[in-house]
Amino acid sequence: MNKGELVDKVAEKATVTKKQADAVLSAALEAIMEAVSEGDKVTLVGFGSFESRERKAREGRNPKTGDKMEIPATKVPAFSAGKLFKEKVAPSDDDK
Repeated sequence: MNKGELVDKVAEKATVTKKQADAVLSAALEAIMEAVSEGDKVTLVGFGSFESRERKAREGRNPKTGDKMEIPATKVPAFSAGKLFKEKVAPSDDDK
């Protein structure tokens, strides 16, 4: 599913126009990206959490030459699925 298809689905479920759904979805995603880039953790109960994580410096290899190179430490965005999301994707035997 791409963003356009998600906008269509949100518009249908929330009974709003596609334009309104797109505006709300875009604003929500932008707010999440801003918060995470500022070091905040965004938690949506039942869905999951967005946060930034530190990636340590490590040694890598140049794929063309095979030479060793140092890959510097950096921050990366991370998502952890919530319990309800995990259960929806992979229902336990009790739920079947």
